[in-house]
Amino acid sequence: MKDGKLITLAIESSCDETSVAVLADGREVLSNVIASQIKVHQVFGGVVPEIASRHHLDNVNRVADEAMAEAGITLDDVDLIGVTYGPGLVGALLIGLATAKAYAMATGKPLVGVHHIQGHICANYIAHKELEPPFMALVISGGHTNIVEVTDYNECHVLGQTRDDAAGEAYDKVARVLGLGYPGGPKIDKIAKEGNPDAIEFKRVFLEKDSLDFSFSGIKTGVLNYVNSEKQAGREINVPDVAASFQQAVLEVIVKKTVGAAVRMKKDKIVMAGGVASNSRLREMMEAACEKEGIRLYYPSPILCTDNAAMIGCAAYYRYKAGHVDDLTLDAIPHLPL
Repeated sequence: MKDGKLITLAIESSCDETSVAVLADGREVLSNVIASQIKVHQVFGGVVPEIASRHHLDNVNRVADEAMAEAGITLDDVDLIGVTYGPGLVGALLIGLATAKAYAMATGKPLVGVHHIQGHICANYIAHKELEPPFMALVISGGHTNIVEVTDYNECHVLGQTRDDAAGEAYDKVARVLGLGYPGGPKIDKIAKEGNPDAIEFKRVFLEKDSLDFSFSGIKTGVLNYVNSEKQAGREINVPDVAASFQQAVLEVIVKKTVGAAVRMKKDKIVMAGGVASNSRLREMMEAACEKEGIRLYYPSPILCTDNAAMIGCAAYYRYKAGHVDDLTLDAIPHLPL
């Protein structure tokens, strides 16, 4: 305890960010330190799991020390330790999990495992102190595209998910085809502002009637075929137009399905979470669609959209308050279902 508040030390290492955060009473962020590996993986055009694991090993203790120093606490002040245990890259998860277990064993403090997607949703509780369930959530990132009905702090139901590529994964692959580099999401978002979203007609994939699932592999292939055909014909490719048209086709489907799910399930709030939730065009389109339906829209600041430990600490706090504590047999589960 510190100043009468419950202190959570949280660790996130599911992909290529090593992050440790300290929170008071679940929603007050005292520190949120993130060591990014973007520059390390840029040369490979994507995250290399073994390299990510090695960098987590090098970074985690330093990042933890920095987070506690910034928060003005020591391990004696910590009341619980939260950690991501899935989904994610198994080697990366194990580094964070081993560190959290070591702290728990050394201090006797309770250990709380957190689902990475649950963490992303909880980022909105940090950004919006007034927000409470129930609501509809759109979790959209490099590894996930899910429509989730959140009925309580620790209860949610997946209504729709991608059947192939996640939206962020499709962005990365299209960015690579267009020669924009990695990570693709921010680069496409930026260059699309210079393009015409109606310049090229890429197919919108809605799947079966009333389905809330997604499929982005077809549009990714469509962009690749378009670029190849233009090159073979000797025509110059207008990269901003391709980026804008691709983005528009993807986001139209996402927005329509998410808002439609909220209307169908009678939810008056939608939250967005995950790395792609910081996409400026997605925010514009969601705001317009939500305003039309009388739905309130919430999303975190860009730093809380990325993988970070503050969101994990918030999720751990609510799991702990509900009586959930894990023991030292907690293991990493790379394909952990929500």
